[in-house]
Amino acid sequence: MDVDLCFVLDCTGSMKPHIAAAKDCILQVSNKCKLLNPNIKLRIGFCGYRDHQNGSDRLQIFDFTDQYEEFKKYLQGVSAIYNEDYPEDVFGGLNAAITRLNWRNGTRILFHIGDYPPHGSQFHDFRDDYPNGDPYGLTAESVLEKMQSENILYFFGKITHFTEKMLQKFRSIIGEFPTFDLVGDDPIKLIDKFFKSASSSITMAVSLTSSIGSGSKDIYDLQRKKLEMDLNEPDWNKLPLQTGVIMRYILPKNLVELKDLKYFNKSNLVSESFSFKIATKPFSAGTERCAYYAINTKKSPIEKMVMKEYHRIGKGNPFEKYLEAVEISIVSYFLSIKFNSIAERNKIHKVNFINAKLIRTGTVGPNTQYYTIEPKLQDAEYKRFNSNSGVIVEFHPTLEAFAHYTYQYTKGYLVVYDLQGIELTDQYVLTDPAIHCVDALRFGRTNFGERGIKQCFLENHKCNDVCKKLKLKNIDTINKGQKCNIL
Repeated sequence: MDVDLCFVLDCTGSMKPHIAAAKDCILQVSNKCKLLNPNIKLRIGFCGYRDHQNGSDRLQIFDFTDQYEEFKKYLQGVSAIYNEDYPEDVFGGLNAAITRLNWRNGTRILFHIGDYPPHGSQFHDFRDDYPNGDPYGLTAESVLEKMQSENILYFFGKITHFTEKMLQKFRSIIGEFPTFDLVGDDPIKLIDKFFKSASSSITMAVSLTSSIGSGSKDIYDLQRKKLEMDLNEPDWNKLPLQTGVIMRYILPKNLVELKDLKYFNKSNLVSESFSFKIATKPFSAGTERCAYYAINTKKSPIEKMVMKEYHRIGKGNPFEKYLEAVEISIVSYFLSIKFNSIAERNKIHKVNFINAKLIRTGTVGPNTQYYTIEPKLQDAEYKRFNSNSGVIVEFHPTLEAFAHYTYQYTKGYLVVYDLQGIELTDQYVLTDPAIHCVDALRFGRTNFGERGIKQCFLENHKCNDVCKKLKLKNIDTINKGQKCNIL
């Protein structure tokens, strides 16, 4: 996975501590990539901006390189310059980064860090030498639309509240985007914040482009969907009661049934009637699906649920698409039971998957609506621990060992990855995994087949202490062609 990361940095006087932090964190970022995600090949570029009165010092540009010591040495020569008014040449800096650097890799990240907005009275209430906006005619629309056309993903490091109007304008053009808290001037804390935010921008971008593709239309369509979300649970008394049919597979008994395509046949579905209420707007949107708050009204007391809907199905049968999701869920659930039976004996945290089901509303026909449905997770921080592209977002030895276990238990047939959910005291509770399988026709478009197993897992995995406790075969040995055995 090849990544271009460009830092676009306000280099005026008030940014002096943040310039210093950027200089000191870059080697940490590259070293973390090498350690956790050796399959990520990173190039780093830089565009510093000041203001129009600074003449030849208005912009400083360093094109992409994979020579990190050279990059750090260049940054040593970047200094902060004080100006007379607060607004800065933000659009000039962004435009230069987009048009003058040699972007060439599939995943493209522009990480913008600044404490004041661009020129133009619509962005602030300060005195402004250019109240009508950029003197060269650059606008938020022209710059950001060019960024979209180049398939560049935008991230922002927020330092003050003075950029809020700018961010609102940007969101109205490109949709939602990640912002990171870079407030403060303590040098040690700032370096840590820079390191974490830059590392997160890389893993988030790689996860996004590997799941949805690098085409700007699909990515920015998803970001616009996020603007339409409602994070709050609705007033259930104001929503209508609906009915439907829930369908699920019976848990496989063994590996033979798990591998048997005939086992996951429509005739093996168990169904029952269901009554529920669902929010009108989603509270979350991922690369493939959006999630809605819901309640199961058949239970007493009422059970809180989450219903998930695909953004787009394409020309295929929507029923089959949702069945794939349920099949992924039950297979992962089965493997977690097997894993936990061994983990418990070795005093290792359990890995539990929520068992999602399919719900059909209305009568069967062209207007039938489908969802997956599952119990709502406890109120804890939801995290993505790794992605189906092989990127480790947050390293947890137990979860990496679980993925290794699924590969070994199934004798190299599949690996469960894209692990996300919550971490509790003695267990992980996960949902929405992906499965890479040698049978490329199973498990939907997030299954990258044998290539996924090899490039996204085998080439990236480093056996840890949990792997050793579980007596899993060393991945290096497996890569040399030795067969896996069921534990």
